[in-house]
Amino acid sequence: MLIPLRLSAQSDEQLMERAARGSDRAFEELYNRYARRLQGFFVRRLGDDADLAADFMHDTFLRLYAARETYHEGSNFRAWLFTIAYNLCRNHHRNQLEMVSDEDVDITDEVSIEVELDMKGLHEALREVLRKLPEPYAMLFSLHYEEELTVPQIARITNLPEGTVKSRLHKTMNIIKQNLKQYEYH
Repeated sequence: MLIPLRLSAQSDEQLMERAARGSDRAFEELYNRYARRLQGFFVRRLGDDADLAADFMHDTFLRLYAARETYHEGSNFRAWLFTIAYNLCRNHHRNQLEMVSDEDVDITDEVSIEVELDMKGLHEALREVLRKLPEPYAMLFSLHYEEELTVPQIARITNLPEGTVKSRLHKTMNIIKQNLKQYEYH
């Protein structure tokens, strides 16, 4: 007789497969694993609005729960979860702001942070640059560098070609470097 692994020892994909078959305990384990991280993602993407981030986090899990039976065995759970989160953010920003065209990406004039040589100053300057990035670029940065998703995963989430994701990530890093060049060591 096979003894099933404790829920905490199972992979995200195993838990989602169990949740798809009706296990609320497996879904609760996924919630416990990802709720805080997902809320942090939303806080960063929604302008530090903790209440709105909490609403979006809960909405993501409600959508995940409603679609649990459509989960395809072996699919990457984390990529699926962040696809839902990404789409919620994208729809929110689409409703709130006009999308910024590639020509409007230059933000060098907007960044006005005093130059500090300590790490705290650099961290605050980086946070300000990221806050002022156009949302499509900020979203890609967040998915890749904060959530550690791969370029192919991000391409699937955003419905962009991998080359476009790479290009935009490269452009984002150039914008960041340009705006933080006062912190470079000579």
